[in-house]
Amino acid sequence: MVWMRSAASVGMFILILAGAASAHGLRKAKQGDWRETFEVDKSDLTDAGRNTYFILAPGYRLTFIHGKDTLIVTVLEETRIVDNVRTRVVEERETSGGQLAEVSRNYFAIDKVSGDLYYFGEDVDEYTNGNVSGHGGAWLSGVNGARFGLMIPGKPKPGDRYYQEMAPKVAMDRAEIISVTESTKVPAGSFANVLHTRESSAIESGSEDKWFAPGVGLIKDAEFVLAKIEAQGK
Repeated sequence: MVWMRSAASVGMFILILAGAASAHGLRKAKQGDWRETFEVDKSDLTDAGRNTYFILAPGYRLTFIHGKDTLIVTVLEETRIVDNVRTRVVEERETSGGQLAEVSRNYFAIDKVSGDLYYFGEDVDEYTNGNVSGHGGAWLSGVNGARFGLMIPGKPKPGDRYYQEMAPKVAMDRAEIISVTESTKVPAGSFANVLHTRESSAIESGSEDKWFAPGVGLIKDAEFVLAKIEAQGK
């Protein structure tokens, strides 16, 4: 799904990363640059809410399949303070070949004014033969020079490029908006006006595409496709 400790002053904190930003409290970057500088009014961040392409409501669950493998994403009732912000815990539980492969607890907060969704880090448990075997990719904003990033803008525009996470030597994921007008069919249904993003990393090679449907959220993550929606949250 994305830093140096932020500085607080009169209800504002500014993450100073070398770059520029956009309309929702982000200064615009030069064309081709990855946005790295975020200005956020701390009082506008909340641990529950939604924008067009992401639902941060406790109980909301999406189930994805890829052959016999599964990925279940659940917005939990839990919250956690990360970098002085109350964030919502979103669990991702992945199986491979019928066995538990990974469980991650991701920390998000959403700007109730702009709809921008921010990513504050994750705790990761990797499994081998039913036992925890590692914690690769775990990071928290405000710890060891890490800073939070923008997961999904409230109003994404094609060509927009931004960092989702900035944890030096651990996680440096970033995303580019490819389109907001695609049509996509998955087992859970057919969707229009789909957001298509392409994610890459500043410290790893390769890229991965994702698709998000309005009012639903993630519907396709690389080879995983959405099979079931459980809208338990309010």
